[in-house]
Amino acid sequence: MDMLDAHFIAAVLGATVGMALGLTGAGGGVLALPALMLGLGFSFSEARQVAFMAVGAAALLGALEGMRQGLVRYKAALLMAAAGSLISPLSLQLAQALPATVMTTGFCLLMLYLAQRMARQALKDRKNRRGPQETCVPCSMSPATGRLRWSVACARSLGLVGAAAGACSGMFGVGGGFLIVPGLKRVSDVSMHGIVATSLAVIALISTSGVVAAYANGTHVSRLGLLFILGAVIGLMSGRRLAPAISGARLQLGFAAAQALLAVGLLIHMLQGR
Repeated sequence: MDMLDAHFIAAVLGATVGMALGLTGAGGGVLALPALMLGLGFSFSEARQVAFMAVGAAALLGALEGMRQGLVRYKAALLMAAAGSLISPLSLQLAQALPATVMTTGFCLLMLYLAQRMARQALKDRKNRRGPQETCVPCSMSPATGRLRWSVACARSLGLVGAAAGACSGMFGVGGGFLIVPGLKRVSDVSMHGIVATSLAVIALISTSGVVAAYANGTHVSRLGLLFILGAVIGLMSGRRLAPAISGARLQLGFAAAQALLAVGLLIHMLQGR
C-alpha cells in the first residue's frame, strides 16, 4: 500500500466511523478501533488514541448541532460527563498496564456481546410497534416544562451510566455511546432524538478529558491518524442529515452485523499475528 492509497483509506474509514456515529449516536467508537487496526495496521495502543480523538471531535460537532436544535439535555450530559471524566483517566492507565492481546480480546468479546444485544433489541422493536407506553423511570420529563424532573434516584442513575461510559472510553478508546444510548433509554423517557444528541454531548465531554490525559502521557498522532479524524468529522455531518430517512430497526440490524464481522476479523487478525 503506497502513501496515497493509505491516506485515502484513512479518510474513507474515518468518514464511515463518523457516519455511524451520526446515524446512531452510539456506534462510531466501536467501529473506529477495528477499522484502524485492520484497515491501517495500527497497533492497539495507537488505534485507541486516534479513535478517542476522532470520535470526540465528531461527537462535538453533533452535540453543537443538537444544542442548536434544543435536543441536548445539558444538565444530564454534564453530570454523566463528570462521572465519566473521573473514571476515564484511571481506566486509561489500567489499559496501558495490560498486554495488548488481553485488551484486544476483551474488546472483541465486548463487540460481540453488544452486537447480539443490539440485534435482539432491533428485532423486538420491529415486532412491537405499539408506540410509546407509560413506564416508570428514575428520570422523567415534565410535560409542563419539557425538562427532566430531578431526584436523587435520577442523578444516581445518570452518574452510573456516565461512569460506565468513561470506563469503556479509557480502556478501549471508544466514545461510550453504545452504553449511553441504551442507558438513557432505560433510565429516562427522553425522546430518541434527544437521547442521541445528549449522548453525543457526553461523548464529546468525556473524550476531552481522555485526550488531555493522552497528550500528558506523550501521545503523538500521525498524518494518517489526522486524516482519519478529519474523515470522521465529515462523516458525522453526513450521518446526521441522513438519520431521519433511515429506519431505526434496519439501521440497528445492519450495524450489529457489521460489528460482529469486525469483531471476528479482529480476533483472526490478532491470532494470525501471534
